[in-house]
Amino acid sequence: MGSTGAGEIGMSGLLALLDDVAAIAKVAAASVDDIAGAAAKAGAKAAGVVIDDAAVTPKYVQGFEAARELPIIWRISLGSLRNKLVVLLPAALLLNSFAPWAITPLLMLGGAYLCFEGAEKVLHAVLPHASPAIEAAHSPQDPAHLEEEKVAGAIKTDFILSAEIMTIAMAALPEGNIWQTAAALAVVGVAITVAVYGAVALIVKMDDVGLHMAAAGRLGPTRVVGRGLVKGMPVLLAVLSTVGTAAMLWVGGSIVVHGLEELGQPWPGHLIHDIAHAAAVALPMAEAAVGWLVKAALDGVFGLVLGLALIPLATRVVGPLLAVVRR
Repeated sequence: MGSTGAGEIGMSGLLALLDDVAAIAKVAAASVDDIAGAAAKAGAKAAGVVIDDAAVTPKYVQGFEAARELPIIWRISLGSLRNKLVVLLPAALLLNSFAPWAITPLLMLGGAYLCFEGAEKVLHAVLPHASPAIEAAHSPQDPAHLEEEKVAGAIKTDFILSAEIMTIAMAALPEGNIWQTAAALAVVGVAITVAVYGAVALIVKMDDVGLHMAAAGRLGPTRVVGRGLVKGMPVLLAVLSTVGTAAMLWVGGSIVVHGLEELGQPWPGHLIHDIAHAAAVALPMAEAAVGWLVKAALDGVFGLVLGLALIPLATRVVGPLLAVVRR
């Protein structure tokens, strides 16, 4: 009898334990679903900056041998993951918890840097000898040194764009405990990095795919498509380079304009909004598209003006000071 009673107690205890495990598993599964759903919504909110990131990156591998393109993209993608997961994720959580007032000024500082970098590229394209510092930055260098410089520049630009992505994602997340928020931000960071740099890798290697199709294709149409890819990719990369520069100015300008609104100076944002709204109303058949395009263009113009104003400060004051500090 005692043995049977003990067996029944043991069996009931085991069943209770299994019930507890099942309940824990359900909670964990629900948490995973919550994290995945929140990450998907947050990632969608940041889609605009993600597209800009994908447009900006290909220009950093232009001019290198084909064998170095994927290794460079790999190095930049690792730097991007490090930016998002090691630096920005904990920084975002800490700032959101203890110093939310600092997020806007820091984002504006990053936006100003994007404006400066975009304006520098525009000035070099229009007036290549306008500034010795800019001309030196774009002059031919040793390939190994140039690669290091390009990778460092790409990771620096990625840092600003990633900060904007993580901030938008965090703002889109529902209220939850810090661990769920961290997990959702990590999912967003990894997914966006894989998507952006996977797309960039496909873009920059598409000419190699075209060469293979043109040389080894068994069907005539396959070889024609391959030759088309080979001829079209330089044009596409040039267009993406231009789009990337425009994206820097647009994103940087919009960050600064939005930050000014947050800090009590809404007039630039209101002016841009009013002009974009008037343009959209004037073309009701494409109201949403026109409004978006005009706003983006005006944000870019604002970013260009700000960037041009920052060039003397960066090249004649900040640059020399940094050089002294590094000695």
